[in-house]
Amino acid sequence: MSKSLDALFSTFNMKGLSLENRIAMAPMTRSFSPDGIPTKEVAGYYRRRAEGGTGLLITEGTTINDPVATMDGNVPKFHGVDSLAGWKYVVDEVHAAGGKIMPQLWHVGMARNPEKAPFPELPSAGPSGLLSPGKKVAEPMTVEHIKSVIAGFAQAALDAKELGFDGIEIHGAHGYLVDQFFWEGTNQRTDEWGGNMKNRSRFAIEIIKAIRAAVGEDYPIMLRYSQWKQQDYTARLVETPEQLKEFLLPLSEAGVDIFHCSTRRYWEPEFEGSDLNLAGWTKKITGKPTMTVGSVGLNDDFFGAFAGKDSSTRSIDDLIERLDKGEFDLVAVGRALLQDPEWSNKIRKNELDKLEQYSGEALKTLS
Repeated sequence: MSKSLDALFSTFNMKGLSLENRIAMAPMTRSFSPDGIPTKEVAGYYRRRAEGGTGLLITEGTTINDPVATMDGNVPKFHGVDSLAGWKYVVDEVHAAGGKIMPQLWHVGMARNPEKAPFPELPSAGPSGLLSPGKKVAEPMTVEHIKSVIAGFAQAALDAKELGFDGIEIHGAHGYLVDQFFWEGTNQRTDEWGGNMKNRSRFAIEIIKAIRAAVGEDYPIMLRYSQWKQQDYTARLVETPEQLKEFLLPLSEAGVDIFHCSTRRYWEPEFEGSDLNLAGWTKKITGKPTMTVGSVGLNDDFFGAFAGKDSSTRSIDDLIERLDKGEFDLVAVGRALLQDPEWSNKIRKNELDKLEQYSGEALKTLS
């Protein structure tokens, strides 16, 4: 590789989170936890990536304690004695391999199909009962339910700290519950939880504040957010840097330490007139560390792969150059680490050219 790897393999330190390099494993849903309980196979999956040199592992989405938080009984839960015991084993295995790990705390909201999920008799939850703009399938969440979910996030974060996790990530992206509150298209409430940007962000802000109160000041909180939604890849929360500032600063002030900025292709500029991507703009506005993500090491995006398109390897020289310039601080890698748990070590050994190409069909068979 023509670019120095020093930036990618420099250490990162904040609030007791000490990483050996800037590579993180992006959260990716697997549905390999029967009845929501992480197994020893799940622990082995994460341990192998830690052994492979990845600095930080962010778990697949794991659901908080709300009956309608999950869309699939095989998605891991982050509540209940058996599930928490499973996660404790995962943490211990990762730490034994020298890695660091955070759970991604998740509520799927209206993305849940009651007919295919636990508690099918219960309707899914969303700020306005909208699956997507104009498509109402349930009644809006009550204020009591909103406050219960906030408490569920806080309890999960406290459990994570007590289990030994190195921080937590809130899933606030991709059209799931937190993002459904952010997105004007799915949040049509007229009370204090909807309306303008400030009110639509209130749900996330109260979650962040509740978590901070539960875990203390020195425990890292990361927030993943996105412009795009699974319901609409072209959707945008904001259209200008000024609107992004209005959106981000209250979240930063509430207690977010790291922003995980989800894009489909990290190399695409976020706004006209600047080469900065979403993570770059977020760091510029908040001054907080940011993580970039989006087809790192690949030529196409996640959704193209699942549509059957090949995703060949892509040089990361530009990524390293941008990291070196300080545009962002951390780099999340998804499919490349699904395919090869040794990806980080191979990058370090200058063996990127040995990474084999793989297709969306092959990805579906990975375990």
